[in-house]
Amino acid sequence: MFGYEKISLTFSFNYLYLILALILLILYSVYTYRYTIPFVNPARKNILTALRALGLLFVIFIIFEPKLSLAKKIVIKPKTLVFIDNSRSIRINDGTNREEHVKNFIQDISKGKLEETSGIFTFGSKVKEVKRDSLSKINFSEVSTNFSNIFSSIKKDEQNISAVAIISDGVITEGTNPVFTAEKLGIPVFTVGIGDSSSKNDVEIKNVLFNEYIYAGTPTSISVSIANKGFAGKNTNISLYENDKAVEQKSITLNAEGIQNEEFTYTPKDGGEKKLTAVISPLPGEFTTANNKKVFYVNVLNNKLKVVILSGAPSPDMTILKTVLSSDENLKVSSLTYYAAGKTVEKNSPQITIDSADIFFMVGFPSKEVPDDIIKRVLAKNKPFFFVMTDAVDLNKLKYFKSDLAFTINRSGQGYTEVQPNISINQSKNPLLQNNSTDNISAWNNLPPVLQINSEYMAKPEAEVIARVKANNIPLNTPLIITKRIGNKRSVTVLAKDIWRWKLQTAEKDLDLFDRFIGNSVKWLNSSDEEKQVRIKTSKKIYAPGEEIEFAGEVYDELFNPVSDADVTVNVSGSEQKNEIKLTALGNGLYEGKFEGNKPGDYSFSGTAFEGQKKLGNDAGKFNIGEVDIEMIDPKMNYEFLSSLANQTGGKFFNYDNYVQLFEILNKLNDVSAKEKINVNEVNLWSDEWLLGLTIFIFSIEWFIRKRSGML
Repeated sequence: MFGYEKISLTFSFNYLYLILALILLILYSVYTYRYTIPFVNPARKNILTALRALGLLFVIFIIFEPKLSLAKKIVIKPKTLVFIDNSRSIRINDGTNREEHVKNFIQDISKGKLEETSGIFTFGSKVKEVKRDSLSKINFSEVSTNFSNIFSSIKKDEQNISAVAIISDGVITEGTNPVFTAEKLGIPVFTVGIGDSSSKNDVEIKNVLFNEYIYAGTPTSISVSIANKGFAGKNTNISLYENDKAVEQKSITLNAEGIQNEEFTYTPKDGGEKKLTAVISPLPGEFTTANNKKVFYVNVLNNKLKVVILSGAPSPDMTILKTVLSSDENLKVSSLTYYAAGKTVEKNSPQITIDSADIFFMVGFPSKEVPDDIIKRVLAKNKPFFFVMTDAVDLNKLKYFKSDLAFTINRSGQGYTEVQPNISINQSKNPLLQNNSTDNISAWNNLPPVLQINSEYMAKPEAEVIARVKANNIPLNTPLIITKRIGNKRSVTVLAKDIWRWKLQTAEKDLDLFDRFIGNSVKWLNSSDEEKQVRIKTSKKIYAPGEEIEFAGEVYDELFNPVSDADVTVNVSGSEQKNEIKLTALGNGLYEGKFEGNKPGDYSFSGTAFEGQKKLGNDAGKFNIGEVDIEMIDPKMNYEFLSSLANQTGGKFFNYDNYVQLFEILNKLNDVSAKEKINVNEVNLWSDEWLLGLTIFIFSIEWFIRKRSGML
């Protein structure tokens, strides 16, 4: 009817009430004009009656909130989406004429072998649509290959897609493997493999491994994984460089297994971000030397992290904590143990020891034996701390730390209660509680009891209770382990003594719970040093020439609330050029900006954020352009990926020399994949301005006729 599949009218109330109301209004209108003063002729009376009835009908119609639904069927024509790999790897000369085969594929499309309704795109780092008359301009210049962008762009497309066709060598150099995402779309994907899938004679640096923490002046191992095919027994050199300066060089013999690891000893002289490069000398007959080099960056800390244990009295807890902390080679541990007024077991200077600290472990500290000037010195350092509440603590002196503590004592008591941790399941992902147990929460809840002083403890509102207590297996609301973080200041608190029992029990079961708890606490406490008000980073460290360098910034005020109206400027320098970039605000303290560097080399950047005239902070970093061409590293067609992508989605894989059938398959799919879509358009008649206007118009005519007839 009128080109619509279905037309329906609905009301907010039962339509029977509407019918009853309409009948009553018609009767009312007839009754109103049964007798008139003055008398009017029957024809005019009938007109007035009709106008009154019609106007009232429209009013009651509006009151019942009518809604008109118009359903129309639309036939969506199917289309195929074709994606052509436009990356530099298509230019690789592997004897299969990659570039020529892709151009032949493009020519077949231009000759009309694929229906005109198909959409044609190129992909590399980004997906771009290409008109048919511009296909000859595809130049294989993209600096990376990102397959995941293909399927994220398809998800945004609401058209009727019958199939997806991809012609590529299948080598992913950016983004993630999209097989799972493609399978969820429910669209068959047909792939055409370009290049040779067989391994070539080659030597390659596969990977580089190094420690998470590297310290200035401390030797560390750099492990380089080397793969070779066809060069077993050959001798070559492998070198490690810091910037352009050689760190170490080795003569090696490539083994018959095809994979080997070589270790370098690297001792950085100072802290900061360091660019390192592992290089294998090329051998005659290698297919490509682009993968003979691996560039990577490491962050070198100026010194080992200094942990100072402050103990108000000798105790087993202090001893076990010192043992665990000292076992970490990345920590430098010292201690001050008070046994009498102003006297410590250790002979080192308390002032020098405190001043050297990056993190404090306070066990029963401060006690009455600790001088006030030492307490004030600790407070002045404003360092993160781990606090263990024992009976050695002097509550009067603890008040010095009142603003820094994660808890308050509402009522102090005497004596102890044996308590165990009671950790809820919602803390299962808490980084401080992780361990090698299959059920880390259960492992914590089954620890032996420790002793908690009989006082009334309450966590501060800004703190987080990660463990409460249970006594005789009865859960209580009393906190046991608390963390607190405000700005750059962090603390971990254990409100019990004799935590050494946790270490002894877990040691017997080869459970690393206690050691991991202490180690994770150190990492969490130290991470406060990384909390900056201004953070600026590049999306990655290694870029190809011509690739956009993307900057991402975060800006916060002193209380770490996002600042969304800051003026953020990044200065980039390197390869004899300098550029200034203004980052654009995205809201919620986030900023972005882009820079295109065409000249290869090392670059550094420094960024500063201002709010008005006030400087909020700055950040800096490094990146490299063009030293390693990632598109030329892996010369082999990735048959496994292309085949898996096709098979998992219900498509088919074709070699570059037999794809002629593909166009026939795609055209047939288009013939049988038409979709019908019902578009429903709903009109709220009760709020329609034309209906309201018509109602007013009808009452106006009635009023006009009444006035002309001399009626009241």
